[in-house]
Amino acid sequence: MFKIGDKIFYPMHGAGEIKGIENKEVLGRTQPYYLINIPISNLNVMVPVKNAQKLGIRPLTDPTRLDEILITLHERQIDSDIPWKDRFKIIMEKIKSGNIQDTATIYKYLLDRSKEKTLNTNEKALLSKVHKFLISEICMIQNINENEAEHLLIS
Repeated sequence: MFKIGDKIFYPMHGAGEIKGIENKEVLGRTQPYYLINIPISNLNVMVPVKNAQKLGIRPLTDPTRLDEILITLHERQIDSDIPWKDRFKIIMEKIKSGNIQDTATIYKYLLDRSKEKTLNTNEKALLSKVHKFLISEICMIQNINENEAEHLLIS
C-alpha cells in the first residue's frame, strides 16, 4: 500500500505522486481511493486502492537502477524481422507492464527505426508515448525538469 507523498509510476499514464487517500462511495460501495497527480499529462486520477497492483502501479525506479538502464540503453533491441502487427502487440504488452526497462527498450527501438526510415503513424504515436513515460519517470526520480531529463535520456 502506498502512502500520501509516495512517487509512483502508473502504466499508460506516467510518473505521479499520491496526493491523497480518500474513501469514496461509488455504486453504493465505499472504498479507499488513491488520488494521484500525474504532472507530465496534467492529470489527476482516482484509483481504487485494491486495484492499484492489478493496474501495474508501482514505486518509481531506484535512481541506481535508472542509471544502469540509461547506460545500457544502446544495447537493447527488439526483433524487427517479425511482422509489424506482432511487434505492435509485443510493444503494447511491454508498455502496459509499466516496466521501465521495457519502456526504454521500446524507446530505443523506435528511435533507431526512425533514423532508418520514416515511422508510420502508429510508430510515431508509440515513440511519443514511451518518450513521455521515460521523461516523466526520470523527472520524478532525479527531481529535475523535462529539459534536464531529456539531456539524461540522450546522453
